[in-house]
Amino acid sequence: MKLRKKIILGASALLVAGGLTAYKQDDRFFEIARNLDIYATMFKELNMYYVDEVNPNRMVKTSIDAMLKSLDPYTNFYAEDDIEDYMTMTTGRYNGIGAMIGSRQDKSIVMMLYEGTPAEKSGLQIGDEIVKIDGVDIKARRDVDPSKLLRGQTGTAVKLTVKRFGQKDPIDVSVMRDVVKMTNVPYHGMLNDEVGYIDLKDFMAAAGREVRAAYQDLKGKGMKKLVLDLRENPGGLLDQAIDISNIFIPRGSEVVTTKGKVTEWNKSYAALSPALDTDMPVIVLTNNHSASAAEIVSGVIQDYDRGVLIGQRTYGKGLVQTTRPLSFGTRMKITTAKYYIPSGRCIQAIDYSHRNADGSAGKIADSLRTAFKTKAGRPVFDGGGVTPDIEIEAVTPTPLAQSLTSKGLIFDYAVKYHHDHPTIKPAREFRLTDAEYQDFVKWAGDKEYDYTTQVEKDLGTLEASAKKEKYFDQIQDQLKALKSKMSHSKDADMKTFQAEIRTLLEGEIASQYYFQKGLKESSFGTDPDLKAALKLFGDMARYEKILKGK
Repeated sequence: MKLRKKIILGASALLVAGGLTAYKQDDRFFEIARNLDIYATMFKELNMYYVDEVNPNRMVKTSIDAMLKSLDPYTNFYAEDDIEDYMTMTTGRYNGIGAMIGSRQDKSIVMMLYEGTPAEKSGLQIGDEIVKIDGVDIKARRDVDPSKLLRGQTGTAVKLTVKRFGQKDPIDVSVMRDVVKMTNVPYHGMLNDEVGYIDLKDFMAAAGREVRAAYQDLKGKGMKKLVLDLRENPGGLLDQAIDISNIFIPRGSEVVTTKGKVTEWNKSYAALSPALDTDMPVIVLTNNHSASAAEIVSGVIQDYDRGVLIGQRTYGKGLVQTTRPLSFGTRMKITTAKYYIPSGRCIQAIDYSHRNADGSAGKIADSLRTAFKTKAGRPVFDGGGVTPDIEIEAVTPTPLAQSLTSKGLIFDYAVKYHHDHPTIKPAREFRLTDAEYQDFVKWAGDKEYDYTTQVEKDLGTLEASAKKEKYFDQIQDQLKALKSKMSHSKDADMKTFQAEIRTLLEGEIASQYYFQKGLKESSFGTDPDLKAALKLFGDMARYEKILKGK
């Protein structure tokens, strides 16, 4: 009898719980319908009575963006006009000319040319200022995006009117549009006789195929150790992260697991193909801008003790997005799950579901991070990105370098140098002479740029605090003397920070002749993360100890 009573009570509880769930679901649907009705009514009244004309598309897009902004940065709406950009982002292909256009002081400047594209073949040059596109004066048309005017059907020509350094009058350059393929691997090569290097900058379609091809090419050149550079890689497609991980781990090994609200979508992904190499020593370079798919690959390498990570802690994006089609050709990219790498950790660093009182999303405190273990038993932690095995302090540009770069003076001098020097040595060998550096200092002397050093900022804060707390009169003479002593001199700083400025100049100049490859190869001699990687590869006993957790 007691058992029967318990069963009846239990069944009643389930029915009540089921009823409550259904009630909550119906209640939520009612709230959605009610608010949509309010929104539609408000929009109708606004359109009818507002003093000025209302642009419906712009108004709705603004309201949608504001709504999604309250969730996380990765849930986005793509209007019909933005679909082409979305497809470029995922496939890496578009119909255009293959030039990166930047805005500087209301000028549209060619900042980079991609090798082998119509832009390079046409004779367009880095530093050219585009003033007209097919006769359209782009300065006079503020409503026009120059980059979109450059895109168009394959096989059609676009005429650019450009101002070029060293030429008095504008010139016309005709470029035949074609399919431009943005590469995921802008550079790969040998660092020395046995160490290969692959620079992976994106996880768009075909990223896995490109990395495999680069790997095989380097293996054919004698590669015995590999540096995989994932710095500044924002991530991309999940399937490409799985494919690239599969290069280094055996078939059947778990790569990533996704878990979200829709339990039917929860899935575990494993390596599907035979690995290319499970033994070759690997070092992965990461920094604070390595995110998402880049963190999956670096996390997999670390969790299986397959290689050593060097650099800075990664960004901490452990969220998965799914694209959903909407009406009238629009789309939404929505965060649907969190991902977990083989050790079981989720590296999501920011809690978007529980915001601070001011509405900002808070970082997960280090004290709340949970420890997990790699295959060899090394401790690793969740909730804050992937922490490298060897941490290298990030290089912070000096105020002088930041000012020269932001004002475009490094870029402008490189354009001038390219005009004055038809050829230079290969990027790895190219170095400015002392006389050439002094020429830059002299050239920059009458240019408009200034900066405030951190010491000057701190002295300003000290002075403000002294005035607020009534101590200023007592220390103003000392403050004045200290400010005078610490006040920066551009000429003196150009000498003090010569090594940093020269490195920036050499990289920018090399890119004028050799494009992205030149910029990369020019950095090999000064890159602290790369130096640390080569040093570790020179001490394989230490490499093995790190992987064993000793």
